[in-house]
Amino acid sequence: MEKRPELLAPAGTMEKLRMALAYGADAAYLGGEQFGLRALGGNFTDEEIRAAVQLAHGQGKKIYATVNVFPHNEDLVSLPDYLRFLVDAGVDAALVADLGVFMLAREHAPALPLHISTQANNVNWRTVHAWQELGAERIVLARELSRAEIAEIRRHTDAELELFVHGAMCISYSGRCLLSSYFTGRDANRGSCAQSCRWKYALVEESRPGEYYPIAEDARGTYIMNSKDLCLLPYLDEVVACGVDSLKIEGRMKSVHYVASVVKAYRMALDACLTGAPYEVQPEWMEELGKVSHRSYTTGFFHGKTSAGDQIYGSSSYEQTSDFVGLVRSYDAQTGVACVEQRNHMRLGQEIEVFQPVGASFRQELAEMQDAQGQPITSAPHPQQMLRIRMAQPVVPYTILRRDIPRKKETAS
Repeated sequence: MEKRPELLAPAGTMEKLRMALAYGADAAYLGGEQFGLRALGGNFTDEEIRAAVQLAHGQGKKIYATVNVFPHNEDLVSLPDYLRFLVDAGVDAALVADLGVFMLAREHAPALPLHISTQANNVNWRTVHAWQELGAERIVLARELSRAEIAEIRRHTDAELELFVHGAMCISYSGRCLLSSYFTGRDANRGSCAQSCRWKYALVEESRPGEYYPIAEDARGTYIMNSKDLCLLPYLDEVVACGVDSLKIEGRMKSVHYVASVVKAYRMALDACLTGAPYEVQPEWMEELGKVSHRSYTTGFFHGKTSAGDQIYGSSSYEQTSDFVGLVRSYDAQTGVACVEQRNHMRLGQEIEVFQPVGASFRQELAEMQDAQGQPITSAPHPQQMLRIRMAQPVVPYTILRRDIPRKKETAS
């Protein structure tokens, strides 16, 4: 296949960046301590941004920095210096949403490639073309587009196109939300979303305080704001056929386990798409996406307008089938012993799954465990305790150890 789309992963911390790159991402996006839309997302210091660029470039991969805040006047004072810093740090592009930020970047950091954020509501080819004429190299398409609309945009422009293929769906139009600011004073458009859309709401009539009525749906639409998560892996061949240049995974605030599992599943799926053979979704890919914390999956707008089936009505809680219990830091091939950082309670006799950056997973019983001093122990209850575990097969650093979550028994009706 002539075009090879980039697999773009979220990096909320340096550790998540390392995992994303190890598990198959071609590029990662991250935010600095200012000017991004994830104020609580574990953002990078200036020194960490430099280190992230060095790490990625050392592997032939790329780093994009988010500068997609909608700034007020006071934000503009220090913005030029930050844009110049990004150039000096060597980031491969800055992601912007605001026209003023875009023009500031063109003026003060003309060498900085610019990508246009989904928050700019890019839903038609004229908008994409306009951004390209201004000098943007890439446009991130809005989530509210169908396959046919994406293909039409591709036909009208040769600009790079980026598309979200997996992750949380914001109920507001491409992320431009007022709920959080209204209810909590935390402005989602300046990086501090409180996820008010995920709260459970009821109706209260003014003259009847204390009487709560459930929010319902009728023929005119739904009034529930709790969307399922986007997952386009089963249709990745259709996504690639649309001609997009970058496949984006949402989740800078998600866990290390999430980043590794989702990136590897999409890496395997995308590689299968690019062989030229008919695309067949493998069950283990979807099983992998079920092991991490997520809401039920939907294809969003990709196959047309959404319906009641794309919302969750009874709960805003997540589901997953596996717990992340340990992370391999090193492995001694002579002894077969791995140095493991504990991430959840472990004890002897448990069956664990060993999930590696490359290759198939395997299972083994946790039969032998020592503390960092080499003393035998039967359990590891202390957070991030360093352990020595004998492995049934060789492993590499960043291998994840996890255990199945027992399914809840259904009660008789």
